Amino acid sequence: MTLSSYEIRKKFLDFFASKGHTIVASDSVVPKDDPTVLFTTAGMQQFKRQFLGYIGDYTRAASSQKCLRTDDLDKVGKTDFHHTFFEMLGNFSFGDYFKKEAIAWAWEFLTRELKIPAEKLWVSVYTDDDEAAQIWLKDVKIDPERIVRLGDKSNFWPAEAKEKGPNGPCGPCSEIFYDYGVNPKCANKKCDPDCNCGRFSEIWNLVFTQFNRQEGGVLEPLPNKNIDTGMGLERLVAVVQGKKSNYETDLFAPLIKNIKELFSSISETDARIIADHMRAIVFAIGDGVVPSNKGRGFVVKKLITTVSDIFLRHTDSQTYVHKFVSHVVVIMKDAYPNLRNKEMEIEGYVKKTEEDYKLVFITQIPELKKCIEEITQLNKSKEQKIKELGRLFFFFRDTHGLSNSTIYETALSPGISTGSLGVIKQLKEEDIIVESWNFYNDLMEEQKNKSRTGSKMTGDVFTSGEFDVDIPKTKFEGYEQTESTGKVLRLFIDDRSVNEVSKGDQVKVVLDKTPFYAEAGGQVGDTGYISGKGGKIRVEDTQKFNDVYVHRGVVEDGLLRVDEPVATKIDAERRAAIMRHHTATHLLQAALREVLGKHVQQQGSLVAEDRLRFDFAHPKAVSKEELKRIEDRVNENVTAKIPVQKEVLDIEEAKKKGALAFFAEKYGDKVRVVSIGNVSKEFCGGTHLNNTSEIGTFKIASEGAVAQGIRRLEAKTGKAAEDFIKEKEKLERASVELAKAKQLELEQEKARYQTIIKSLDPEIKTSPEIAGTKIFNKVINDVRVDTLKNISDFIKQTAKSSAVILGSQTNGTATIVVAVTDDLVKRGISAREIVKEIAPLIEGGGGGTPQMAQAGSKNGEKIAEAVQRAGKLIRERIGK
Repeated sequence: MTLSSYEIRKKFLDFFASKGHTIVASDSVVPKDDPTVLFTTAGMQQFKRQFLGYIGDYTRAASSQKCLRTDDLDKVGKTDFHHTFFEMLGNFSFGDYFKKEAIAWAWEFLTRELKIPAEKLWVSVYTDDDEAAQIWLKDVKIDPERIVRLGDKSNFWPAEAKEKGPNGPCGPCSEIFYDYGVNPKCANKKCDPDCNCGRFSEIWNLVFTQFNRQEGGVLEPLPNKNIDTGMGLERLVAVVQGKKSNYETDLFAPLIKNIKELFSSISETDARIIADHMRAIVFAIGDGVVPSNKGRGFVVKKLITTVSDIFLRHTDSQTYVHKFVSHVVVIMKDAYPNLRNKEMEIEGYVKKTEEDYKLVFITQIPELKKCIEEITQLNKSKEQKIKELGRLFFFFRDTHGLSNSTIYETALSPGISTGSLGVIKQLKEEDIIVESWNFYNDLMEEQKNKSRTGSKMTGDVFTSGEFDVDIPKTKFEGYEQTESTGKVLRLFIDDRSVNEVSKGDQVKVVLDKTPFYAEAGGQVGDTGYISGKGGKIRVEDTQKFNDVYVHRGVVEDGLLRVDEPVATKIDAERRAAIMRHHTATHLLQAALREVLGKHVQQQGSLVAEDRLRFDFAHPKAVSKEELKRIEDRVNENVTAKIPVQKEVLDIEEAKKKGALAFFAEKYGDKVRVVSIGNVSKEFCGGTHLNNTSEIGTFKIASEGAVAQGIRRLEAKTGKAAEDFIKEKEKLERASVELAKAKQLELEQEKARYQTIIKSLDPEIKTSPEIAGTKIFNKVINDVRVDTLKNISDFIKQTAKSSAVILGSQTNGTATIVVAVTDDLVKRGISAREIVKEIAPLIEGGGGGTPQMAQAGSKNGEKIAEAVQRAGKLIRERIGK
């Protein structure tokens, strides 16, 4: 009976458990505290700390790690084994066993546990690794014909590290390949695992991390040699289930069958791409990545739109992507049961993203066709058309997100206008479309390079940290006390280790123990003082690197030395304010989930002394009514005086008790749980109050969007909240007073308008006419421009044909309004042109419409002259 993928995964973990390995659960696809990569890309990534020398509770580990890579997106679906999401089976040794055991156990698992015929397996070793070669030949007794030696590019990790770097841990590899049999199309007479004809599938890579590469390519032996192995579950399942392609296994085949049943005309490649991307989408969103326009969210959004694009090219413009979420969950639910709890949430994000893309697809393709047609009909050289089309393709890809396939097919489509068919044919014949596509690809590559240059993502999971690996973990005493004593272990100035620091130095200090909380989980680091016998350091921030606490600050007085005993004291008042905001954050999250729904999931937070900021997944703006309910609920729990309990539990016990873990955090076997009665129970390593009543007042300060599907709330507690409320009330009172003043001013201006109209009535009635047109011009000082316009409108209504010129001087500034009736405009008399002619008289400028225009200036001395001049110009033009 053929083993299922679930059984194969379980057999691997059970086998290595029997060899003394601790089975470690998969980390999230979102790596925690690792800024070098966007996603978890390898099984060893969650063991980075152990590989760097920090040995914890175990020296042997095994896992089945969820991974997500985007390096090979262009190959996905086109080959039998490239994927975006995949699982990496791995066994690891941290200074424990080495090559002999790693090789023997790999062979035992494949040939005995999985019963893969030994004669179907080939192996490779590094060209200089005689030790590994001898183990394969003498201990395993592999046929010498099935072992090959490969060089730096294939059998050294990182690839070509000896010559090109990076510096850090490295070593030779030994790979195990499955032989699918001779490929009749292969022209290589000596076909072996180094041949790319498809005969061999690499299923397991054993990395022997035994060197530390230093500058100049010097390989220094590591004191503790490590084992890091990786075996793609998908490839292994294909071998065990007798399939040449990963897509034919039980991990993909049911999903591809569902896709083809719904779309019978879909190509095999497109069906594979959909199946691959759906797995990545489901697991990424399941681990807290929300589709957005930046970072990880953009990658997931791009995957969704790629699948949506394929469907839209095969369907009647309906949305289908979200419907396949459940199919992925069904296939993977036994190994990852938590997916079932998140299925509806994942489906919601996918549906919203594909609906947005569908709108872009429907509206932008006609626009793209129109632009292509316009460019092709331009009287320009072939080279100019190539560049313009390339830039056009880039714009529609970069700005609107249309897929490469859709843009290319649109460019080649004869479905533009009938009149342009000949031009399109000519473009094809002259290879302009192909060459413009190449230019487009150059622009995309340039953008990628700029993105890589500007990003902190190095892709190297062993990027050097700030400190030596031999610094022991710092003991944190800050849960129980705000003052302590310790010993200086390291002193740094500009990341350079020193033995002594003096007044004025900007320093980093590592102690053996500390009450200072290091920034983590959104909570800011503590500040305070480190005092020695002869000096004092003002600590301005505290950070943490691999459980080593780093106090950053400035020496205020005297000297401090390495190994010196010191007294430590945090700013207790500041810490208390931070704790108010942290405990309030837990209450806020509980209230959000109660009011908005259980889909609310933390996406980031800041807990500081003056405020809290909480980012959470929610598809729309939070209404004023909902905000009030949330705020009221938090304050109810504050006044309820609920005790805050902190305890350390086994992780499984904590989960059984219902403790919530959010935002892709990675936890050990023991976790700290913070409980607030029946209101909140969360995994949390931060500092908290003892009772909710200590929070005082809670006030939401703002709510808004930070990304697609992500909302942000800011709030304040205690005195900060009280000060905020007072300031808000002060501003509201000032706003009310300002509104009253404006209303009074409007009423006064209205009364003044009526008074002016009444006083002008005799002049309006007796104003002169020229050829049936009434002309009225006058200077009325201390009148606002709006009032001048209202007066001019009133005067215009007293005659069918009229021209009005009004001026006003207020506090030394001048305003002139010119208004004419429509009949004058038809005769070529424009208020705008009149204003342009008279504005220089008052050293000003102006503009408006032909019916009404205005001029303004800070020089009011010649306003009467300007008004008279305007009247004269109008009379002259009427008389012509």
